[in-house]
Amino acid sequence: MDIQSLKTLLLVRDIGSIAGAARALDVDASSVSRIVANAEKDLGVRIFQRSTRKLALTEEGGRYLQRIAPLLEELETAAEEAASQGALPKGTLKMTASVAFAQEGIMPVLPLFQERYPDLSVELYPSDYNMDLLAEGLDLAVRLAAAPKGDLISTRLFSSHYRVVASPAYLEKHGPVGTPRDLADHNCLCFALPGFRNSWKFRSEDSGPFEVDVAGKTVIASALSLREAARLGMGVALLANWLIRDDLKDGRLVDLFPAHDCAATDFDTAAWILYPSKAFLPRKVRVMIDFLKAELR
Repeated sequence: MDIQSLKTLLLVRDIGSIAGAARALDVDASSVSRIVANAEKDLGVRIFQRSTRKLALTEEGGRYLQRIAPLLEELETAAEEAASQGALPKGTLKMTASVAFAQEGIMPVLPLFQERYPDLSVELYPSDYNMDLLAEGLDLAVRLAAAPKGDLISTRLFSSHYRVVASPAYLEKHGPVGTPRDLADHNCLCFALPGFRNSWKFRSEDSGPFEVDVAGKTVIASALSLREAARLGMGVALLANWLIRDDLKDGRLVDLFPAHDCAATDFDTAAWILYPSKAFLPRKVRVMIDFLKAELR
């Protein structure tokens, strides 16, 4: 059984379906079915129990794939190291990030990355939905959240936090906002995500955590558009620090509560790099991780 067939079996296991593995590999499902059938014939055991609704590992199949996974990763690591001696990484790196972070975080440094690694192509998929790395054939993702859960490997890129801001024009027209509880009298620009649109959290050295109900005439499903609405004086917004750093510096937006920590769902949030491999990490992924850490921290 060749290495590619073994990798396909592991992909079917990780995604949980033959059709999903075929989509990730960009091949016909019949090709993946043939690989599974040939592997079961060679081994003399059934690896997957298949029905019209689902696919599940057999006990024998689970043991087999568990044993071969680290061996396959070692083979690929050895091949990667041999091929990379004295050479820059080659191939295509596929990654995803939120639309806002792709625009504000990745795009400004992407020219430098491609200058540094001219033989490495980058496919960037901005999306505000959490794309399935295995099913979509992606190498890594950058996500903004509290500590991520699940089977993906994660490394912290940088810590993030949120600020409540408004434009000078809005404050001149509607008056100052003295305390977080004064937000009840102001038009709040709400982000159309669960936990972001109904209440915001606050804490300070003088008070424990508390929540303030917020409401407004505008709900927006894009962080970039939410920032623009705040710039235009449409209301008060809760935005990530990395998204408004230049606005605060240049005076386009004003931090309303500098003495408070602000949050929507969790005070401890960060930008995380996520990738699927537990052991084998292709060199193209490693150089991108190291690059983002160096440039964005």
